[in-house]
Amino acid sequence: MTMLASSSPHVTDRPWPSQASFATARTRMVGPDILRSLAILLVMLVHLPLEATPAALVAVREYGWLGVDIFFVLSGYLIGTQLFKEIARTGNVDFKAFYLRRAFRIFPAFFMVLGLYAFVPLLRDAPTMQPLWKFATFTVNLGFDPRQGNALSQAWTLAVEEQFYLVLPLLVLLLYRRIGTGRVLALAATLTLAGIALRYTIWDSQVGGLVAASQFRPAFATYLRDIYYPSYTRLDGLLFGVVLAAARFFRPDLCKRFLPARVTMPVGLTFVAAALICFAVRGPLEGAGMFPVFQAQLGAVAGFPLISIGVALVFCAMLDLEHILNRWPVPGAVLVATLSYSLYLTHKSVFHAMRLLLGEENLQGATGFLLYLTASFVVAALLWFCVERTALHLRDRLLSPSR
Repeated sequence: MTMLASSSPHVTDRPWPSQASFATARTRMVGPDILRSLAILLVMLVHLPLEATPAALVAVREYGWLGVDIFFVLSGYLIGTQLFKEIARTGNVDFKAFYLRRAFRIFPAFFMVLGLYAFVPLLRDAPTMQPLWKFATFTVNLGFDPRQGNALSQAWTLAVEEQFYLVLPLLVLLLYRRIGTGRVLALAATLTLAGIALRYTIWDSQVGGLVAASQFRPAFATYLRDIYYPSYTRLDGLLFGVVLAAARFFRPDLCKRFLPARVTMPVGLTFVAAALICFAVRGPLEGAGMFPVFQAQLGAVAGFPLISIGVALVFCAMLDLEHILNRWPVPGAVLVATLSYSLYLTHKSVFHAMRLLLGEENLQGATGFLLYLTASFVVAALLWFCVERTALHLRDRLLSPSR
């Protein structure tokens, strides 16, 4: 996920500070760190086997996939803001610099982990995986059938974002000064409705018949392949993140007037609650034993835009409340947010390795959960120190304005 490796210099690109530089750490934005930390912890939880999940977290685990949608919204906002600042300042987009920044931020750690998956099969969290070229080209989410290989499956989200950011700079350049506020909102509404219609059509033609025949597992795999993973059905979060960035950057007065925190926070939470209700409607899937992400048409079709709008509004409120959040920072949020990309890449293989070393029976309950968390953070810290931070320093040297 690009959000896990955000390009905003005051959010994650700056190396995690030591205690000696705590004053520098305070320049970080608290709101994004909190949401990013929440998102990665939810993603880690949803990939944890049920039998290894502490009883208190079982109910939360079923909705852990929501972390992905949080990442999409945050990523759309942060990358959108970066592009808007550049084009407003220069009237142009430096495509070379943009893609180089993305490459230095994403590629080193990702290809390090992909190489380990390729050449050390023992580390794979599942027996089989998709073809390596699909990972290397960030197209693994297209036609991704989990029945044909599920190792490193979390890379589908990174593929969605990389495809989106391949075209976003060009769209920003083409639409800048050519489209007003009303048309932006109309375009966002059109894309949202198109996504709803597309998911409905795919469900009706590909998934619904299998559900009606009580073939739940084939239906679940088809749903993942044709609705949950593809970029063209999962643009809601990124879209509303970019729209929020455009609104706050180009129309700050309108945002202040019509989107104050006292409005966006309760309305956003209402949208999130509405989405969860949609996903909680089991319908014919009651008792099927699948994650709530796999629902009847109501959740699969309408739930994703609802959760994306809700998260975007809550995030908007948190940005406005930054001065308050900064007074009461969440302990550990900076650390978790900084390591989030490395955690995202390695957490599944870490649990698999621990299962081989200790036995899954020793990874159950609170003690096993703490062992898993500790190992995950140790491995993520190593990847961050040895690969991520080195690549960031090299990028900053190569792309320094003084050069």
